[in-house]
Amino acid sequence: MKKCEIFSSLKVPCTSHIVVRLDGRNFSQLSRKLEFEKPYDPEFMRIMAEAASLLFQEFSPKFIFIFSDEISLLLGEIPFAGRVEKIDSVMASFLSGAFTGKIMEQDEFREKLKKTSPISFDSRVIPLSSEGVVDYFQWRQMEAWRNCLNGYSYWKLREEHSREEAMAILHKKKSSQLHDLLFQKDINLAETPAWQRRGVGIYKEKFTVQGLNPLTKEKTTTHRRKIFIDWELPLFNDEFFKTNSFI
Repeated sequence: MKKCEIFSSLKVPCTSHIVVRLDGRNFSQLSRKLEFEKPYDPEFMRIMAEAASLLFQEFSPKFIFIFSDEISLLLGEIPFAGRVEKIDSVMASFLSGAFTGKIMEQDEFREKLKKTSPISFDSRVIPLSSEGVVDYFQWRQMEAWRNCLNGYSYWKLREEHSREEAMAILHKKKSSQLHDLLFQKDINLAETPAWQRRGVGIYKEKFTVQGLNPLTKEKTTTHRRKIFIDWELPLFNDEFFKTNSFI
């Protein structure tokens, strides 16, 4: 029967940069049952970031980008000899367990989780060129911005309208019209937290440690790196990815 496992030997291209994107399954339903704040719940994003940090510790990617219930990893060393099935299945199951563990730590969510389906993520492998890496993350960051604009517009309308009415009002509206709508409601998206507009990044940041050589008694300087959760990401460009040695 081993010969029936026709996808088990499928591997990622050895000359490509590899991104793994993980998406929460039925998270809109999970959000309702756990009564997350709308359009953004800081506690939910904190849990997402902590779960993604565990993913970072386990697989040492170059960079992780998070928005909504989506996590994209830019891999460094490719795990599991590049086997696509293995990467997808282990990454998704690891994140599902990490997220569940983190959210179960919160008393206000623990009882509600008993009434929900098990939390799960799907996963896909995306091979990219160096130029494609920047394009990819710019695309996902633009999607984070669209989510921010649409989310604030929808939930602000829901304060006075039904779901159907709000959807009808928003139908085919351009982004400039949505900005006007929000300004009328005294909301300026430029003043919202950066993580809502641009997402959250996780990567290793350089830091300096001052010490003393025990033999010579001379002062020493050591450069090290630690995992850093960036809640104030800039707009992505080539410089950001090259400066941080992601490409």
